[in-house]
Amino acid sequence: MAHPQPRPNVLQIPTYVPGKPPTVRPGMTAYKLSSNENPYPPLPGVVEAATRAVATMNRYPDMGSTALYDALAARLDVPVADLALATGSVGLIYQLVSAYCDTGDEVVYPWRSFEAYPIAVTTAGATSVQVPVLPDGRHDLPAMLAAITDRTRIVMVCTPNNPTGPAVTQSELDAFLAQVPPHVVAVVDEAYLEFVRMDDAVDGLATYRAHPNVVLFRTFSKAYGLAGFRVGYAVAQGPVAAALRAVSLPFGVSAVAQAAAIASLEAEAELLERVEALAVERARVWGALLELGWDVPEPQGNFVWFALGERTGDFAMAADEAGIVVRPFAGEGARVSIGENEGNDRLLEVAKAFRA
Repeated sequence: MAHPQPRPNVLQIPTYVPGKPPTVRPGMTAYKLSSNENPYPPLPGVVEAATRAVATMNRYPDMGSTALYDALAARLDVPVADLALATGSVGLIYQLVSAYCDTGDEVVYPWRSFEAYPIAVTTAGATSVQVPVLPDGRHDLPAMLAAITDRTRIVMVCTPNNPTGPAVTQSELDAFLAQVPPHVVAVVDEAYLEFVRMDDAVDGLATYRAHPNVVLFRTFSKAYGLAGFRVGYAVAQGPVAAALRAVSLPFGVSAVAQAAAIASLEAEAELLERVEALAVERARVWGALLELGWDVPEPQGNFVWFALGERTGDFAMAADEAGIVVRPFAGEGARVSIGENEGNDRLLEVAKAFRA
């Protein structure tokens, strides 16, 4: 029996591979280090705010997300008209390609980078132009510029880059954006911006104010610890932000997510303490790996990257046996989140044994 056929590109959409939970082993505490989740519980006041919102689950959420837009505008000192919400930064990627790409249009991005990029591009019927990252995991910005053509509609800069870890500098980004054609939307994907600790770090807000074609992607999933609620936002000058809102899913950001995000913004002091603690722990793990002889790119997110090639599967298995689960990318490497200290210590033990 014949069935209705989807558009040809639908059959070509890559499958998103989420970080899997750890294997349960009797007598051993297991740690999930595969999804770049924040290991801390919700910030103070967030559970209470979310619970209050749950009490009205029989009602639709505010489709305009008015209170959250106002809170973000006040925190970032930007007009509400320059903001667009979505179900996490993944939702923003889908909205952007939906708003700007026709069939055959090109999207340039680094690779390996965020797994959702090729999925969203293929879903829209657009064409991915993947530019390999450098051996140290950094963007090859000159090569990305060279890949831009008349058919290019979007170029993605993922900083810090997921999964390899390094971030671009403001100087590098300025030089890059000076050569991006004005018809191309330039994304600065800052899902991990709160964790950046480096000289000449990117100032996303100053960059968006200086460039009409720049859009920032940010999320509450990582530093704010709201991965389960799916809420992210874009910052862009009015016309670009309006295009993102125009193609957004009605009622996409739930009432509970809106309430939790607002409460998280109000807990900034506690947030900064937690992020700093994770950055310190990341530095400890990275330093220990270097002492063990690993050539690990400088991490600026809440994770580290092991370029393992064909040994990636073996490393993932060794980690699983030690009670930690990592995120393997077959034939390329493994990304490991910075989690609880005990889980990080187990990672170092695995890395030491594997290196030997």
